[in-house]
Amino acid sequence: MAAAAADGSSDDSMEGLIASSANRDGNYCLSCGKDRIIRLWNPHTGALVKPYKSHGREVRDVNSSSDNAKLVSCGGDRQVFYWDVASARVIRKFRGHNSEINSVKFNEFNTVVVSAGYDRTVRAFDCRSQSSDPIQTIDTFQDSVMSVNLTNTEIIAGSVDGTIRTFDIRMGRETVDNLGHPVNCISLSNDRNCLLANCLDSTVRLLDKSTGELLQEYKGHICKSFKMDCCLTNDDAFVVGGSEDGYIFFWELVDAPVVSSFRAHSSVVTSVSYHPTRACMLTSSVDGTIRVWT
Repeated sequence: MAAAAADGSSDDSMEGLIASSANRDGNYCLSCGKDRIIRLWNPHTGALVKPYKSHGREVRDVNSSSDNAKLVSCGGDRQVFYWDVASARVIRKFRGHNSEINSVKFNEFNTVVVSAGYDRTVRAFDCRSQSSDPIQTIDTFQDSVMSVNLTNTEIIAGSVDGTIRTFDIRMGRETVDNLGHPVNCISLSNDRNCLLANCLDSTVRLLDKSTGELLQEYKGHICKSFKMDCCLTNDDAFVVGGSEDGYIFFWELVDAPVVSSFRAHSSVVTSVSYHPTRACMLTSSVDGTIRVWT
């Protein structure tokens, strides 16, 4: 894939880019960053579809609903912005965090939004309610919470305190997996059985989601001071991660050798996301570019 990608990437340039992600069907992508603007792109043509402007500070994360009708975003404003995609209008601003917010996600039904912040909390908000206040606050972390993910029944969050905490919503139970190194990104395997964690000791770790057992470690990249994504390919065969030197790494899932690495950007690769069905990948960097690799 690397050789084809190196020849076939399409570029869109923005200053101070922090994050990018594909929507659920992979037909569009979203970007956000220090210029306070969220942008909706067609990644296959490079065309800007629509900008979303309302944030007063940098935007650190953006997520689209499964029906592509709504967006949520977060960052330096200390609020979660809930958007209507078609009109680019902010429907509501959810409050409760008392510091910058690092990560935000919709649940599967697009009814609840969960955010993770520097204030050591994870907060859940009800999109159907008229209230802007959280319906649940989780405050058991010892340091900044960098990344949050959701399943049907769980909230899973990774923190600089070195833990991944899983909250079973139905049982009201918390499970803690201590990795011993600051966690700056977590993602789920496509079969939902495994967790991938990018840690600030330049190691990506694979855990069994139900038992917390460490299954594998992936090394070779540099990850010491930036929040950087990691993910699995859509067939769960390879682990993909960025590096602070601009490289992208592919590791074989089971035995963890580096099967490919290539220079994708001129600076830190902050975001990596894989197309849900096709051999296609989206990457972005603090160099201000989003690249589509096929």
